Amino acid sequence: MSLLHVWQRLYRQASRSPLQPLDHPLLERHRISLSIKRDDLLHPHISGNKWRKLKYILRQALTEQAPGLLSFGGAYSNHLHALAAAGKQLGLPTVGLVRGEPHSVANPTLSDARRWGMTLEFVERAEYRRRQDPDWLAALADRHPGYRLIPEGGSEPLALPGVAELWRELPAADELILPLASGGTLAGLLSARPPGVRLTGYAVLKGHGWLAATVQQLYPPAARDDGWRLQLDHHGGGYAKCPGDDRERITRLASALAVPLEPVYSGKAMLGLFRDIEAGMYPAGSRLIFLHTGGLQGARGGL
Repeated sequence: MSLLHVWQRLYRQASRSPLQPLDHPLLERHRISLSIKRDDLLHPHISGNKWRKLKYILRQALTEQAPGLLSFGGAYSNHLHALAAAGKQLGLPTVGLVRGEPHSVANPTLSDARRWGMTLEFVERAEYRRRQDPDWLAALADRHPGYRLIPEGGSEPLALPGVAELWRELPAADELILPLASGGTLAGLLSARPPGVRLTGYAVLKGHGWLAATVQQLYPPAARDDGWRLQLDHHGGGYAKCPGDDRERITRLASALAVPLEPVYSGKAMLGLFRDIEAGMYPAGSRLIFLHTGGLQGARGGL
């Protein structure tokens, strides 16, 4: 079986996720209809927005017969975890440049990645900040000739069409809510946004001043689109940071909604959404859909 046939089989396996209606006293009190798109169930290891962003990048790498895949991420990166799993299934070697020190190599995320064959290279934080520097990337390409370089989080123009396919699976709604980190998922959704549906991204990291610019860089027409907004005040102190009382609220919310949530992405965004509903930001009668972008594996490391 060719590698492209393996990709096609993987595409079929991860083609659709369920939509789950949610019940909660706050929703009833404010007369809000809320459902959650369970993209965390797309695939056991390549779940959520990671698969949607990677699917056509992987196909291009196979079509061009790239000898391997290389990307970047932190020690608990869902993206590197998904990429390692995809590389294992597709028979492609993978390299992960990890921000930070090698002592984190034993955490569950990187242990999985190594078990699936990913070669890990640890990069000091100062050097890691050069990951968009053309000269630094050129030197990296020289060390790994022919490898398909994938940006952090998989957020690049080729990721957008895979994300945009999500709209085919959604019913009519007034607003689609999602966690926001590298901006690729929001940009992909904007590229095919149906008229009358607003998009709201809840930033899970400190994104004042640059997150909107990142989305617009990935999808330039977003600069002229008034159908989206960012909520920047629910990041809990920064990426992968979550105060203890917020952790408890996320745990209680996950139990009440009967949906698994973690404190890095979907948990933060769902908690922010409920706070904003309570504050009256969403009008009575609103039909909302929340996109669960996966990432549950990262919670195993105590995040």
